[in-house]
Amino acid sequence: MGKSLNEIAQQLVDNNKKVQLIYAFNGTGKTRLSRQFKSLVEPKLDGDTELEELEVIDKKVLYYNAFTEDLFYWDNDLEYDTEPKLKIHPNSFTRWIFEEQGQDRNIISNFQHYTDDKLTPHFNEEYTIKDRDGNTVTIGAFTEIVFSYERGNDEHSNNIKISKGEESNFVWCVFYTLLQQVIAVLNEAEPSERETNQFNQLEYVFIDDPVTSLDDNHLIELAVNLAGLIKSSALTDLKFIITTHNPLFYNVLFNEFSNSDRSTGYNSRRHFKWYRLEKKEEGTYELIDRLKDSPFSYHLFLINEIEKAIETDQVYKYHFNFLRNILEKTATFLGYSDWTELLLPVKGNRDAYVKRILNLSSHSKHSAEEIVELTSDDKNVLRHLISEINEIYRFKKIN
Repeated sequence: MGKSLNEIAQQLVDNNKKVQLIYAFNGTGKTRLSRQFKSLVEPKLDGDTELEELEVIDKKVLYYNAFTEDLFYWDNDLEYDTEPKLKIHPNSFTRWIFEEQGQDRNIISNFQHYTDDKLTPHFNEEYTIKDRDGNTVTIGAFTEIVFSYERGNDEHSNNIKISKGEESNFVWCVFYTLLQQVIAVLNEAEPSERETNQFNQLEYVFIDDPVTSLDDNHLIELAVNLAGLIKSSALTDLKFIITTHNPLFYNVLFNEFSNSDRSTGYNSRRHFKWYRLEKKEEGTYELIDRLKDSPFSYHLFLINEIEKAIETDQVYKYHFNFLRNILEKTATFLGYSDWTELLLPVKGNRDAYVKRILNLSSHSKHSAEEIVELTSDDKNVLRHLISEINEIYRFKKIN
């Protein structure tokens, strides 16, 4: 029987594991689950005028999800088109790590490590400006970031508008640097010896899909580094929940957390549990215990997910993303240089199929676009392609 997301969140609390790893397809409800979990563990206090300060100080759960990126926004300087800035909404999360802890250098180092060592963020110092009414306004330090590209030969490009993927990486690196600091603080067993008591009440870290824009090499490295950081906190009471739609990220984390580490006290049998989150009918969910499974063959689950969508007439744009993912990974395994070659034996107009897959599998700017229903013609194309691909390449059925 399916459960509500609130019941799933309660199940995660009741399991009481050091690390809980969850795989779920896009659109299943991972981000909503993170918010339900936060509301369950740390209910809002009615009439609390200092709620913003509870974002970091004395909070029970620290979480990273799509809403974390909303703390950052672009001022594109449309009037002069000279100095686009990434600005930060006022919040205690960034204020603590920048102003109180001075972690800007570590953030830059982490960001360059996962992107490009020549791409450099620059944080502002405090300054004053005149508003439209002539009033003096103070702009606080560490509230604006500009980017430059340092070429190493005394040449550099200033005021770069970085890509959406690089921006996501930057936000993740801010969070990851904070997480490194939190774990370093809590690893001091005696609370009175800690450099700050601001994390003494922290119980959970919820991380939802930090890998949306990383290439495979950096994705694997991030998974290994994140797992190592979490293992280093094995002797603390801090617990972690990680959700992802990325099969490679899931599998690497699975392998890392399945290995015990005597040096940190991490024990995989005692500390680790993994699941798959499925969306059921009528808005209910099931957290499937994968205790006896090895990392799954994700392409088979993608095919199964498409087939279920076709059967229930719930086909959306993101199912073409699944199809393209299947074709790309299968082409790599079979030694083809281009996934479109796999469509050569398929009955029908191959070029038309390729064009349609390309158009419908492109990444949308807004996640809501991914769940828009397709036309009957598009659904028929997907039904035909899945039937043909299964017939030609004989993928194994899963239960």
